[in-house]
Amino acid sequence: MDMLNPFLALLSIGLGIYGWLFPRYTMAVLDLRAGHSGMGPSEIRASAGALFVGMGIGALLIGTQSAYAMLGACWAGAALGRATSLALDGQTGKKWVFFLVEAAVGALALWINLGAPSRPLPV
Repeated sequence: MDMLNPFLALLSIGLGIYGWLFPRYTMAVLDLRAGHSGMGPSEIRASAGALFVGMGIGALLIGTQSAYAMLGACWAGAALGRATSLALDGQTGKKWVFFLVEAAVGALALWINLGAPSRPLPV
């Protein structure tokens, strides 16, 4: 399990790099269109990109169970937002795939850092 935490942090960084450095590609994957204000790519760089890079780097640098649990909470928060969209905005296959990935990463990081048997809870 000790190798899973850095893996999940690196996964966060790797996926975040796409949003941060390749916002138009990310927007295409997400079926988003850039408007005349330029805020579309800016929002993708920030919220779907550098935010995940920062989360992953922060977890690696701090290196505690609490830091990796927070990484999981962030992914779980993304899954909650996606589940809300599935319920209120309509369902698509792509939304389900993104939800399942977000929920799986979040649940795994939370479980191995807060709920796994034989591990003390962080204080």
